[in-house]
Amino acid sequence: MRTIHRIALVLVIIGAINWGLIGFFRYDLISSIFGGEATAISRVIYALVGLSGLICLPLLFEPARDDVEVEDRSARGYGNVNYGTEFGEETDFTDIKDYSERESREKK
Repeated sequence: MRTIHRIALVLVIIGAINWGLIGFFRYDLISSIFGGEATAISRVIYALVGLSGLICLPLLFEPARDDVEVEDRSARGYGNVNYGTEFGEETDFTDIKDYSERESREKK
């Protein structure tokens, strides 16, 4: 069904461009390409653009798809930040000093 929506959206964009040209310049691109408004191919294209508008109408009422982006980020680990090592305790290096003293005592 996704492919049908994409094709319908392309036809709606073509229709919008054609209506823009008619509104601003009084130039009908579809009829000039296909030989007039009364030709069969022009009427088919006008009908397909009209049907595409009806197919795209439910897209107007769909919720925004921002939640998909957030899910993708959390799935990759971008949203799960772990600060465990950044604010953790540092290693106590004073214990190394004790080992060196022990070794020197054992050697004597």
